[in-house]
Amino acid sequence: MKTFNNDEIDLEGGKLEKDREKTTRSAKTGKIHNQALLSGLAYCISSCSMILVNKYVLSSYDFNAGISLMLYQNFVSVVIVSLLSVFGVITTEPLTWRLIKVWLPVNVLFVGMLITSMFSLKYINVAMVTVLKNVTNVITAVGEMYLFHKHHDNRVWAALFLMIISAISGGITDLSFHAVGYTWQIINCFLTASYSLTLRRVMDTAKQVTRSGNLNEFSMVLLNNTLSLPLGLLLTFVFNEVDYLSTTPLLRMPIFWLVMTFSGFLGLAISFTSMWFLHQTGATTYSLVGSLNKIPLSVSGIVLFHVPTSLENSASIFFGLVAGVFFARAKMRDRSPS
Repeated sequence: MKTFNNDEIDLEGGKLEKDREKTTRSAKTGKIHNQALLSGLAYCISSCSMILVNKYVLSSYDFNAGISLMLYQNFVSVVIVSLLSVFGVITTEPLTWRLIKVWLPVNVLFVGMLITSMFSLKYINVAMVTVLKNVTNVITAVGEMYLFHKHHDNRVWAALFLMIISAISGGITDLSFHAVGYTWQIINCFLTASYSLTLRRVMDTAKQVTRSGNLNEFSMVLLNNTLSLPLGLLLTFVFNEVDYLSTTPLLRMPIFWLVMTFSGFLGLAISFTSMWFLHQTGATTYSLVGSLNKIPLSVSGIVLFHVPTSLENSASIFFGLVAGVFFARAKMRDRSPS
């Protein structure tokens, strides 16, 4: 029988300990990678599904009440977030008058952004919407330069220039071009950029008027969606959607309510999955995946809704999507220290 002295036992014990550490480290790394992959997949599926379902409701059902659709989706989000907060699953800040006053300008832009997105999506195919949304990046970059004195390098400006060219060429070659839809989409780009730029300034002020001195993502979701309800209700009367809703047979179809409710769950799912994915990875990866996500979304939109297209238009769409990926990569390098 072989015997071991103390030195051999210590050496063997050290090897076992190192092996355990390596195994633990590998397990943790694998868990992080799995979480990042799972959260990224959930974010991509929910964001793509939301746009496709909205397009389905507005176009396939020919539902002419985009504000009401937005209103119902936000109502579903408020109900779910409030229930999660009551049962202690998440924590949210109480909605005080001071907080509401500070946040109201952001919320007006938020509602405008959602409504114009609904209006444009009714008239424009999904692929062109994703390409035209690139104009938002151009407006935001210019806004950052003037408002926050942020300087972008040549790679960022080159990508932005490619986005403008792709948007123009895509519009010219779009076989299903609709002037009203394009107008709403351009307005949406300005409102989305304004929302993004205003949010950065208001968040710091809003944190100062909360009880905890902080404003987490769940609180912002609850705040935005709650404040959108009275404003959205007012706009349904302004745009005369109430008369349409009282006569349309769609509201007497259970399957239509099921689809609308599903879209509300998807809207909330985007908020949760985006926060989860951002927490597991980072802003740069989140931005890049968001740009890559437009590619399957555009293809799905063309296939599912039988969009008539030409070789020139398809090339413009692909060009715009690639420009979006280049922009995300350029922004990643722009943020990294030199």
